[in-house]
Amino acid sequence: MSLLGNWNYPTSIRFGLGRINELPEICQQVGIKKPLLVTDKGLSDLPITQKTLEIMKANNLNPGFFSEVDPNPTEENLYAGVRQYINGGHDGVVAFGGGSGLDLGKVVALMGRQKKSIWDFEDFDEWGNQADASKIAPIIAIPTTAGTGSEVGRASIITNSKTKTKKIIAHPKLLPSVVICDPELTVSMPKFITSGTGLDAFAHCVEAFSSPHYHPMAQGIALEGMRLVKNYLPLAYKDGSDLSARANMMCAAAMGATSFQKGLGAIHALSHPIGAVHNTHHGTTNAICMPAVLQLNAPAIKSRFDLVANYLEIKGGFEGFCSFVQDLNDHLEIPRKLSDIGVINPNIPELASMALLDPSCNGNPITLTKENTIALFEACI
Repeated sequence: MSLLGNWNYPTSIRFGLGRINELPEICQQVGIKKPLLVTDKGLSDLPITQKTLEIMKANNLNPGFFSEVDPNPTEENLYAGVRQYINGGHDGVVAFGGGSGLDLGKVVALMGRQKKSIWDFEDFDEWGNQADASKIAPIIAIPTTAGTGSEVGRASIITNSKTKTKKIIAHPKLLPSVVICDPELTVSMPKFITSGTGLDAFAHCVEAFSSPHYHPMAQGIALEGMRLVKNYLPLAYKDGSDLSARANMMCAAAMGATSFQKGLGAIHALSHPIGAVHNTHHGTTNAICMPAVLQLNAPAIKSRFDLVANYLEIKGGFEGFCSFVQDLNDHLEIPRKLSDIGVINPNIPELASMALLDPSCNGNPITLTKENTIALFEACI
């Protein structure tokens, strides 16, 4: 193990009930005078979105609004958003919503004034640093789900609509200037989004804790993130108005995304091509893949998850933890097979090839091969 790492936890987060009302002050703080609010189609007409727009309008910010964002956002969504950003004369982005709205908003801020293609900034051998940092607009991120943690990340996941592949677009300045985490914004989440996004946060923590890379800070954050999900996701699922549960899940989401600086693994390597090709919900896909990946990784992670089980007060060590994961999925009404969420007649060898090219492979504790990756897909599908 190499005792080397590049660690960075600089996100400024305003956490608490009602803090959405501080948005105008934050815009002034980061130098945004005419923001473009970017969100996804499902949020465009909801009261929380309209309230956020009204807060800005009441403070003479004259916001623009863009919501043509698919659940798995593409470069076509990006181009439309950039056109609106430029034509509206905007000088910053308020990224609002779940992972899709946050990711798309961040890359609109990246690409509004760039001359290169979005694909020139893929997170591969520091490609993202080719961007002209002076032309990246300030970003304020406001999550309305508790899962992806994109609000505390320096990257966005964008699907190439032509190749049907998910790409990680990265740059240090994609890290939002300020984040507003207001649990009241998550109260209206439907149950299937509560479960899918919450289990996405859990997958981030599980994979970060499993990763062989050296990052003790992320290891501790991932462990506590798992505890928060265990204790509070069932409560948020049972009663969406439980603000304590919603608040703790917002913490868990940010912690999951912060901890996966240490690495992701096979769960995400499988989930990314499935989502790109079959347009499945990312968190739900992760949840379905998790039990099979835990079994694959057992020889490398059993002893450390014996400790996790003890900390989470789960009996039976690693095996008890695996049983807990499946029981939690079942309790949250997550299907057991990908075929139940629309993955019908998949080209498994092609999916396996795509998975092996995904950067998440690098953090898996067991080396992924064509053979074991195909076996994982077969077990999940």
